[in-house]
Amino acid sequence: MMSRQAAIQRAVAEFDSGSFQQVLRQRIARPTESQNPARSAELLAYLTEDLQPALHAMGFACRLIEHPKAKAPFLFAERLESPDLPTVLGYGHGDVIRGLESEWREGLSPWTLTELEGRWYGRGIADNKGQHSVNLQAMACVLAERGCLGFNAKFIIEMGEETGSPGLQDVCAEYAELLKADLLVASDGPRLRADRPTIFLGSRGCINFDLSIESRSGAHHSGNWGGLISNPGIQLAHAIASLVTDHGEIKVPEWKPKSLPDSVRRVLADCEVDGGANGPQIEPEWGQPGLSPAERVFGWCSFEVLAFKTGNPDNPVNAIPPRAKATCQLRFVVGIDSSDILSALRRHLDSHGFGYVQITAARDEIFKATRIDPDDAWVTWAANSLQQTTQKKPAVLPNLGGSLPNDIFIDVLGLKTIWVPHSYPGCSQHAPNEHLPPELLKEALQVMTGLYWDLGAGNTPHHTAHNTPQAN
Repeated sequence: MMSRQAAIQRAVAEFDSGSFQQVLRQRIARPTESQNPARSAELLAYLTEDLQPALHAMGFACRLIEHPKAKAPFLFAERLESPDLPTVLGYGHGDVIRGLESEWREGLSPWTLTELEGRWYGRGIADNKGQHSVNLQAMACVLAERGCLGFNAKFIIEMGEETGSPGLQDVCAEYAELLKADLLVASDGPRLRADRPTIFLGSRGCINFDLSIESRSGAHHSGNWGGLISNPGIQLAHAIASLVTDHGEIKVPEWKPKSLPDSVRRVLADCEVDGGANGPQIEPEWGQPGLSPAERVFGWCSFEVLAFKTGNPDNPVNAIPPRAKATCQLRFVVGIDSSDILSALRRHLDSHGFGYVQITAARDEIFKATRIDPDDAWVTWAANSLQQTTQKKPAVLPNLGGSLPNDIFIDVLGLKTIWVPHSYPGCSQHAPNEHLPPELLKEALQVMTGLYWDLGAGNTPHHTAHNTPQAN
């Protein structure tokens, strides 16, 4: 007799047999670096040769959607079983950050799935090939056991997330009816800890910008001119110090939310931030005072200086440099007006005597901050599903500490968004030696198989809403 547990056991068997590992090996072998113009053919091939056959085998109809901003098409797939059933949209990206082949540990390659010392290594295994592959395999297990999904499923896969998802917003706006759904269920980012199943409900926004001072055309001898002409490195350091204290507290009022909602505080009270053996040690005095570590990274904003250059750092000379530049970043939460971030910065610098500091946005598009209410019925439903499968209480994060194009799904498509990550904080995504523990992937397959089974079991918030009599 078909059952939830039987579907989950199918997922375990797929993993234990090595068949899932083989799927990952094939997908990781394709060097889909979206930041490398020479890889454009690989971006398309990943969609048409790696993903489409797997989706067709599950009864999905597939089509490619072109957009002039994008370096590769978007893959749209759908399997529609009944208009009365809930419809779930899935998302993933097949592009990866540059491989950085020369920087990987000896014996490892970004394009070869390698098992070493209890870890599986390969570029994209955490971000994001491994994660959307888990979801596709889990859905296949439900389909094999039940004979149908019990819900309508759609997917959109892009190949440009690592370059800011160009064209994704336009495609979602133009094809909103095609992408219409009740819920987004997708996977990206890390769990709170490797051993704790996690749900997050949105993402922090992110904007990168440069601060620069151009004082003069060339450098001048520090002995002859020191004390007579301005030093842009010193000036820029003071300008930055006006934005943030020496312990990381933001000083620009418009860059801080007015408060933390009670529902956000409640779910974060159960979350302990721990990067594990490979992560840095948390510094309790850094950041916004009065907040827990979880509240600081998941409920508040953070300002970072990513790079600072003046003069010639590698070969300094006795000369006052003519210019200085800092690349900065603001991660922000819901409640911050993203359209006013740089304007607020301009006002702040001007009011503090730094009108000569130039501000340049790093790119036109930014990730906006999003989250759905932690008290939403879909959140409770998803958390219960994960707990039933793992017998562990899942962590519920109001948003990811990092950034995703989740604003497109919430603001453009009007969806509730449930993210179930299948990575962990120490996975080295975007760095050499990207990896995941296989036991995490195995549990993730079980978690998603259970979640997709529950979506088709007829006891979701969708069914409740549709079966509740409407008041006159």
